Amino acid sequence: MADVRTPKHAALGGRILTGPFIVLAALALIATYFLVQRFVFGLGAVTNLSDGYPWGIWIAIDLVVGTAFGCAGYAIALLVYILNRGEYHPLVRPALLASLFGYALGGLSVLIDLGRYWQGYNMFLPWLSQYNSVMLETALCIAAYLTVLMVEFSPVFLEKLGMRNVRQKLDRVLFIFIGLGVLLPTMHQSSMGTILVILGHQLSPLWQTQLLPLLFLVSALFMGFAIVVFEAVLASIGFRRPMETFILNRLCTAMAWLLLGFLVLRLADLVFSGNISFAFAATLDAVMFWVESALHLAALILLWPRSSRPSALRLFLSALLLLVAGTLYRVDCYLIGYHPGDGWFYFPSVGEIMVTVGIFSLEVMLYLVFVKRLPVLETVEAAYREEHAEHPEGTASA
Repeated sequence: MADVRTPKHAALGGRILTGPFIVLAALALIATYFLVQRFVFGLGAVTNLSDGYPWGIWIAIDLVVGTAFGCAGYAIALLVYILNRGEYHPLVRPALLASLFGYALGGLSVLIDLGRYWQGYNMFLPWLSQYNSVMLETALCIAAYLTVLMVEFSPVFLEKLGMRNVRQKLDRVLFIFIGLGVLLPTMHQSSMGTILVILGHQLSPLWQTQLLPLLFLVSALFMGFAIVVFEAVLASIGFRRPMETFILNRLCTAMAWLLLGFLVLRLADLVFSGNISFAFAATLDAVMFWVESALHLAALILLWPRSSRPSALRLFLSALLLLVAGTLYRVDCYLIGYHPGDGWFYFPSVGEIMVTVGIFSLEVMLYLVFVKRLPVLETVEAAYREEHAEHPEGTASA
């Protein structure tokens, strides 16, 4: 997703080794301890995985949820470059950064989860590939999209290094990568739903449906928008920057319509298939279904358009609720609603949990380093000017 205009961006500067950064680094070191055990002694030494549960939270959360968070760039690309909504340009680089980290660390989690990780390169060898495999298509698309993201984010490094001539030459071909940056996530996010369709009766009827590819794609979109809002509000508060409430509120409107469509599709499918009756059984699946539905509904209520100048608190809570609801939906599909048969049970080990915590801690650490040392965010003057140009009566209350 290239930045086709030239807004003023600047590194924030400031100390890297702050208190929160040190805490995050400590969590990442704890994760490293468990990762050393995993790579030396194997998956069984660290995880509670089994033949019945060949994947756990490293796939369900780190990959399936992590790449949904990484759809920030995909969602903003659709607005800016496909729908030609240029007013969202200030969100391009932060969204790209979120995508880059989400997909890079998601790819890392796949390598961690592979039993024979040293043979992970086999998926790129045509003579060893099974072209009817949806998992292969997903893996190749994610790898290709990560490459695209690196190219799309490279203008930030070129600006930092003062390589304007290289940047200008790159701009001439970036439209190709922009197109790929929209196509590839559309393919692999829907394919993550297709993988679940293949599970058949092993997935609870509350989640099993032929609409899973579409539902996963829509959820990736509204989670991508939500992470943009979530990150923007935290950055404005944490770095004492102008709150871009007007542009973020318009994003929330788009999120509300996407979420409404998602909920209508889910409910209609459950009703017409007759599977809605499973929601009233005395099972864990039913409880999680209602919790997930309540969170989606609460997010919709907060997101629904009210005024053009919402408070930062409502923006933050609505994005947070939507992220939690979308996370729970994907975890329900990949873990809670998955039933391999009698005799199998899975709950993540301490090592699995700490590796997941460490991966997300590393993502936040890298974000802090990038925004403080690279021109990712617009300057305060540019952000203030654009916010007032969109809505001249003043900035929003926090």
